[in-house]
Amino acid sequence: MSNYDASNIQILEGLEAVRKRPGMYIGSTGSRGLHHLVWEIIDNSIDEALGGYATNIRLELLKNDVVRVTDDGRGIPVDLHPKTNRPAVETILTSLHSGGKFDGKSYKVSGGLHGVGASVVNALSEEFLIQIHRDNKIYQQNYVRGFPVSDVVVVGESLHTGTIITFKADHLVFTETISYDFEILRNRVQQLAFLNKGINITIIDDRGEIPVEKSYHYEGGIVEYVGFLNAGKGKVNQDIIYTEKEIDGITLEIAMQYNDSYAANLYSFANNIPTHEGGMHEDGFKMALTRVLNKYAGENNMLKKDDSFLGEDTREGLTAIISVKHPDPQFEGQTKTKLGNPEVRQITSQIVGEGLERYLLENPNDAKMIVEKCLMASRARLAAKKAREATRRKSPLDALGFASKLADCRSKDPAISEIYIVEGDSAGGSAKQGRESEYQAILPLRGKVLNVEKARLDKILNNKEILSLIQALGTGIGDEFDAEKSRYHKIVIMTDADIDGAHIRTLLLTFFFRYMKPLIDLGYVFIAQPPLYKVQQGKRIEYVYTDDELTKILTEMGGRPGIQRYKGLGEMNPEQLWDTTMDPEHRTLLQVSLKDAMDADQVFSMLMGEEVEPRKIFIQDNAIYADNIDA
Repeated sequence: MSNYDASNIQILEGLEAVRKRPGMYIGSTGSRGLHHLVWEIIDNSIDEALGGYATNIRLELLKNDVVRVTDDGRGIPVDLHPKTNRPAVETILTSLHSGGKFDGKSYKVSGGLHGVGASVVNALSEEFLIQIHRDNKIYQQNYVRGFPVSDVVVVGESLHTGTIITFKADHLVFTETISYDFEILRNRVQQLAFLNKGINITIIDDRGEIPVEKSYHYEGGIVEYVGFLNAGKGKVNQDIIYTEKEIDGITLEIAMQYNDSYAANLYSFANNIPTHEGGMHEDGFKMALTRVLNKYAGENNMLKKDDSFLGEDTREGLTAIISVKHPDPQFEGQTKTKLGNPEVRQITSQIVGEGLERYLLENPNDAKMIVEKCLMASRARLAAKKAREATRRKSPLDALGFASKLADCRSKDPAISEIYIVEGDSAGGSAKQGRESEYQAILPLRGKVLNVEKARLDKILNNKEILSLIQALGTGIGDEFDAEKSRYHKIVIMTDADIDGAHIRTLLLTFFFRYMKPLIDLGYVFIAQPPLYKVQQGKRIEYVYTDDELTKILTEMGGRPGIQRYKGLGEMNPEQLWDTTMDPEHRTLLQVSLKDAMDADQVFSMLMGEEVEPRKIFIQDNAIYADNIDA
């Protein structure tokens, strides 16, 4: 055995720990972690705005993937820090857990709680430049991979205040990519503008030939946010319900509106941070919503004796934003996705209860429409409960005729098991013959799948194709849904490369998004990429997946090769389907992900919902991008 003594104990000083284990601080060194660098710097600017010190924030993507964030806040202090005897800005940028977020005086509320934001970005940047406008001067300091390469120096005079941070992510850390996704950044910037009414936030992408600039400013804040999310949907209550109140230093804002869809969309935030897993503020909101609507419906004789709404009844078709600003939020986990402060539940319940009761009393017509929406949801829930019995299964043989549809795999290990959801019996037959039956299951679907955007759960559970899918996956649905019970960790949608195939794929994705979204979040849902062409010259055969690739192959081959355009999967024999689309060694699968759930919700509602006009505008705006359209 090798010696293990005190000399083996390593102490990481300063920012060494960040460079040694970056994933501990930013989640990953992939695309997600890269974008997290931007969030850390912008959050600091937002914190200045929350304190009332800044109104303008500017995010720029410069050439060579350099990022610049500018605000008109107070400017980071530059005087000497009493403990380090170095300028305060240098202390902030070179020490973990340092900053103005801890004394409760410099910032009333803050998104950046741990004081690691700017220093982590500095540590993971190959170049980092900070410029500070304050005291009628411009101060500047340069860093390389977390180490200062200059002192804080005065480089000019200034008539305003603020901070400008320019950095380039270190390619030695972010080996996957250092290129930013404009849409990811734009979505979050717009979200921050909604959550902080009155602030101006601009994002500029200067990396291409023509700069792209978007500016966001919402005086109505989250009221405008709900209106934005409900655009194109039929409204149940015409006015958006809004309430804001501060109790014990905790400020809560709620905006909500019912629409004629069947999905519930609750989005919660704590100090501007999306709390995807909910928490005490969501719990308090749900408690108050159910309590108040039951009370109102009961007092106005709108419920039968001994009947009452369940929580899910009161949330059908609801779009709500819950935003809490807390001086000392307790998040569960470093990822900050669940708010854990117990006092927030009671405060939220009280504020929402008072605001909703007042709205219902002052708006009796809207109140009646909301209660009727809940009543319909309640009736549908009871009908769905009966229909759901059919989806429970212990084996594929539990449902009559089901075994003939699903060609299951022999493996019982979900981690290696795959299911191909295949369009049509013909392609299903080829897939069944061509598959690797040890770990690949095949479920053929006949005809168009139900559009779940226009149907309640009880109707959905009476659709044979959807029923087969639920039974095959084994997760259950509705309040019984459990992603951990999924019998397959790869769920592959395999449809024809034509308009009908694209439609079926969209219908299936709509179903997964609305009723099995955790499967998408877990990365279980994929789209198969079958070839568009088979090109043959003599004995040489090439399968081609894009038109650009076809042009390249034809140029390379010369002569007059034979070209077959695949209109459907059924045109391929089992061997061809395996070689091109199902063989793990050669296939191309697109993993379905949700970069922004709210954006996805809007797109699904717009493309699959009842409102025609928004869909028409979308088609007109995007027609120029369409290709491979079959006559």
